[in-house]
Amino acid sequence: MDIILLKDVEFVGYKHDVVSVKNGYGRNYLIPQGMAVIANAANKEKLDKILADLDAAETAKLDDYKAMATKLEGQTLKIGVKAGTSGKIFGSVTNLQVANALVEQMQAEVERKKIILAENIKEVGTYEVTLQLHKEVAANMNIELIAE
Repeated sequence: MDIILLKDVEFVGYKHDVVSVKNGYGRNYLIPQGMAVIANAANKEKLDKILADLDAAETAKLDDYKAMATKLEGQTLKIGVKAGTSGKIFGSVTNLQVANALVEQMQAEVERKKIILAENIKEVGTYEVTLQLHKEVAANMNIELIAE
């Protein structure tokens, strides 16, 4: 059975994908849960229109993303963390903390899902962070962890 996914479904596919699943899984779980619709001609036309609208909106945002990337490229964020005497921090730095620091220090709002930390950050120091603003636009910046 071919279906169009309305949400991301783990091990099946992503939102707006047309995938083939077993009949029982599609009819008894995905469709009643509102995660998918049957991939008939009418629904495929709706999907094409939705994808065209999304693509137009993303193209319009692309210039904004490029401007933000040039503003943030190479900048350094300072984040205060609680650390021990040896420089190890309690816990680790998350992309949510980086997103909050971006808003406070640079007045730039970036979704936390778009912030990619290169490694598991557990010590005071300087680290590189990638901001994947769009599939075509990425910016690299540094975060400096300072013991509070």
